[in-house]
Amino acid sequence: MHPLVSRRAEALRGAVTAPGDKSISHRALMFGGLAIGETAIHGLLEGEDVLNTAKAMRAYGATLRRGEDGVWHVRGVGVGGLAEPEDMLDLGNSGTGARLLMGLAAGHPITSFFTGDASLRRRPMARVMKPLAEMGARFVSREGGRLPLAVTGASNPLPIEYTLPVASAQVKSAILLAGLTAPGETIVIEPEPTRDHSERMLRHFGAAVRVEDRADGTRAVTLTGQPELVAATVRVPGDPSSAAFPAVAALLVPGSEVRIANVGANPLRFGLFETLLEMGADIALENRREEAGEPVVDLLIRAGALKGVVVPPRRAPSMIDEYPILAMAAACADGPTVMEGLAELRVKESDRLGAVARGLAACGVEIEEGPDRLVVHGKGRPPAGGAMIAANLDHRIAMAFAVLGMVSEQPVSIDDGEPIATSFPGFVPMMNGLGADIADQPPQPPQASGAPA
Repeated sequence: MHPLVSRRAEALRGAVTAPGDKSISHRALMFGGLAIGETAIHGLLEGEDVLNTAKAMRAYGATLRRGEDGVWHVRGVGVGGLAEPEDMLDLGNSGTGARLLMGLAAGHPITSFFTGDASLRRRPMARVMKPLAEMGARFVSREGGRLPLAVTGASNPLPIEYTLPVASAQVKSAILLAGLTAPGETIVIEPEPTRDHSERMLRHFGAAVRVEDRADGTRAVTLTGQPELVAATVRVPGDPSSAAFPAVAALLVPGSEVRIANVGANPLRFGLFETLLEMGADIALENRREEAGEPVVDLLIRAGALKGVVVPPRRAPSMIDEYPILAMAAACADGPTVMEGLAELRVKESDRLGAVARGLAACGVEIEEGPDRLVVHGKGRPPAGGAMIAANLDHRIAMAFAVLGMVSEQPVSIDDGEPIATSFPGFVPMMNGLGADIADQPPQPPQASGAPA
């Protein structure tokens, strides 16, 4: 346990670079591990989640080394060439790593054993297992499709056409990864578009991927199986879901001006910034460019007043990880902010919807919580704060409430800041370098979540 306390900050000022995109980092290691030749990855996120994926790819036979310059070099085994791991694969806290690697393993005639930390072992995997089983993989798992589990991949994987019951980039990507070794075309039908990093990166490595937006509002993603993936250079953009924390902090702390360089601007990941702009945020998008098929931008953020808005539910897939930090902005905005279509938040690293609702209420914010919705009634000023927040092993809950503590009347404490290292290992020093006041919390008697700090 590593308790933290975040106190009201003076104006935040400076220029930072967001850590590498976690979703793209996972995929770069996996596709590089399947490609022929040596892939160079610049800007890989070296958080715990991604490093666990690197360990897994080594276990599958790929060669990975980190250069002194920070560039990762991956020599792949070719599509269909994965070796059977000698030991269990521990993915720590990473749902993305676990689900995508299950897809990768499902297309190879080998047996893999997956586990993770307490949080990951609670997360459902059945929605990934179902389509992979249709492709020929076999699973043995705990009740509800939970880790630890074993997957034995198909000797002759079957291409399938699969309609996702709910929008999920992780399930889509797992199917596409399994489809790499299947003959013919594997087709995934999405009820609405989700982040498309897998499609973009597959093309970057030489696979044939078609995307069709249909008249009924669905999207069909078609992969031609058994391609020869060829090594390619990958420059990982900054993670918009990590950039969200210094961005919102800069919007909320009076007098702030912060520049964030190299932020991924994929339109299927940029929903938070669209929403903040609708709330009246002073955000300038500068130096637009493209890296390895992904749009990239620099952000210049200045503090200013925000107003409450209704966030369209259809936007949820493009910002599902950013609702906790959006809720902090909403708590300081003028008027209610209505967020709907949030059921997915219940099955993340924690029940994020419940954790945000409880934490905000403890900080003096009026909220309405439903099964898949949250309404935050902002008063146009920072809330009282003064609560101890239970992070529940969830990095985004810890970071979101650390941001709230930078503007609240009383400090906000977080019971455990250790999970932050899974996605943003340099979060505290980065924020303190801009002018925040986040420090280690002295040991205190046990308190319930939301009790006065």
